[in-house]
Amino acid sequence: LDIDEFASGLSFFFDAHLDFFEEIAKFRAARRIWARWMKEVYGARTEKAQWLRFHTQTAGVSLTAQQPYNNVVRTAVEALSAVLGGTNSLHTNALDETLALPSEQAAEIALRTQQVLMEETGVANVADPLGGSWYVEQLTDRIEADAEKIFDRIRDRGVLTHPDGQHPIGPMTSGILRGIDDGWFTGEIAESAFQYQRALEKGEKRVVGVNAHTGSVTGDLEILRVSHEVERDQVRELGERRSRRDDAEVRARLAEMVAAARSGANMIAPILDVVRAEGTLGEICDALREEWGVYTEPPGF
Repeated sequence: LDIDEFASGLSFFFDAHLDFFEEIAKFRAARRIWARWMKEVYGARTEKAQWLRFHTQTAGVSLTAQQPYNNVVRTAVEALSAVLGGTNSLHTNALDETLALPSEQAAEIALRTQQVLMEETGVANVADPLGGSWYVEQLTDRIEADAEKIFDRIRDRGVLTHPDGQHPIGPMTSGILRGIDDGWFTGEIAESAFQYQRALEKGEKRVVGVNAHTGSVTGDLEILRVSHEVERDQVRELGERRSRRDDAEVRARLAEMVAAARSGANMIAPILDVVRAEGTLGEICDALREEWGVYTEPPGF
């Protein structure tokens, strides 16, 4: 594939957490890394292929069930860091998502958080508003360098050979595949989560409403409660759709999809053919599960 045509169509999904300047630097570092790798490693020539397009969601893990109205502030800070870091689109979490699906009021507050940033603050008027700040630039440099060290560790995990026995797999892809197989990524994530939890329990990490400033005058939050009638309606609608479809056609398209899975062919077209025949997501997954088995993530180390 031509890198200039291919890379310009890619986009990424990032998380915005609460360490405000670190998050801004993280997004800036990611943009730098993408541009440099596209140009120097993969030979991209066009600016469009070197632009990092990304969507950002505020960190669900930062939300607390305790004093949930504080989550409005957390989400606003995280959203602001994403905008200052150059995000192209944004999702803001609702204040009650640790307790239930968002209520209409909580969803509206999440939306209005974005709209206040967009309409009232002026922070979207310039592409890189903190560029040139000695602190942000230094932090960006450090995160970029740390990321490159991690990339080196991944590359060093060894080169694999394609199943066809003819085409070598590049060192970065090989390292990623090995890291998935042997649980390296799982282990890194688990270790990070352990360190965070230990710091929280020791009081080294302070979270308002959880282990700091825990007193509150706020009562219980009214949360969304979904009626079981929703499930019954969905089951009924699914049954009606199945009764109207051509089951023989569905089975034929599923068989073609499984044949494609077995041969290593591109799966998109046969999956869409199943969908057009009114095959369900469950039927598609069951057929592929039977062919491929179920992936079990190895324990980290």
